[in-house]
Amino acid sequence: MPLYEYQCESCQKVHEIIQKFSDAPLAECPDCNGPMSKLISRSSFALKGSGWYTTDYKPSGQKSEGGSKS
Repeated sequence: MPLYEYQCESCQKVHEIIQKFSDAPLAECPDCNGPMSKLISRSSFALKGSGWYTTDYKPSGQKSEGGSKS
């Protein structure tokens, strides 16, 4: 399930809430019952290493495009 961030418009506290995609957005702050707004956050998804395309999806027999140049 995804992690969503909400900020209370009254007390300015930020809450991280785990919700299903089908759940309705939070309307009230759990601390002060003020109105909440959903924040847009960075995702933690990152591709690292020698390259997922080269190691996992590239058809065998093709040359690497990012090779070293002499």
